[in-house]
Amino acid sequence: MSSMFGKPRAAPSAADRLPHSLVPECNVAILGCRGAGKSALTVKFLTKRFISEYDPNLEDTYTSEEIVDQQPVLLKVMDTADQDAPLNCERYLHWANVFLVVYSIDNKKSFEGCHQYLDIISLHSKGIQHNYPVLLLGNKLDMEQYRQVTKSDGQALAAKYGCLLYEVSACLDFESVQHVFHEAVREMRREMEKSLPVRPLFITEERPCLHVVTPTPVASRHGLASCTFNTLSTVNYKEIPSVAQAKLVTVKSSRAQSKRKAPTLTLLKGFKIF
Repeated sequence: MSSMFGKPRAAPSAADRLPHSLVPECNVAILGCRGAGKSALTVKFLTKRFISEYDPNLEDTYTSEEIVDQQPVLLKVMDTADQDAPLNCERYLHWANVFLVVYSIDNKKSFEGCHQYLDIISLHSKGIQHNYPVLLLGNKLDMEQYRQVTKSDGQALAAKYGCLLYEVSACLDFESVQHVFHEAVREMRREMEKSLPVRPLFITEERPCLHVVTPTPVASRHGLASCTFNTLSTVNYKEIPSVAQAKLVTVKSSRAQSKRKAPTLTLLKGFKIF
């Protein structure tokens, strides 16, 4: 990062820092007409500072180690220096993973210039058959009283090209600016997940854990009705006493219930009454 931007933000500790070769990269190209605030947004994100004066012919790429959703990423930001129209677009079209197209809400001309950048990105995506995440960014929200581009205008343009819309102020709000850059990383990750090959689906045959054996009748004794039991073959179930071991027991109700004849319950020993 250039020294003109002052001291960088606190970097992760040596224990937490991964080698650059192991950290995924996200290349963000910031596009837009002169005066839209591209450099101001870049500096605000990298240093939390706002600087109003820049050389419009200066173009550079800056690198920052970020943690987005608890995952490290090496975020590279190309602050382009196009004047009022796209020039030599190949330098960023084949480099960037995500595009940030910026306009100023108090400058209608900068908004109209976004059409050219969005058209170029769209044609490039169709040519190589790959979709690139694009974020449309309305800057200088602090100039609300001089607004020339309504939010509905921005929403209509974003809907036409299928991109996200944000309105921020590089002058005032660091959190909103940081959110936009982090959202660019998230969009890149989502797009990468879509392009991953689909893993084959393996179907395994499921075998029933229960095996029902032909019911075994229990011989009736003493004139009692016969009953039938199914035997379970799995060892996970509580073992049921065999018919040979089962004994018939008789349980009589309390004598204090009534004067009528007490009913008799016939059970198999080893079974509970619910």
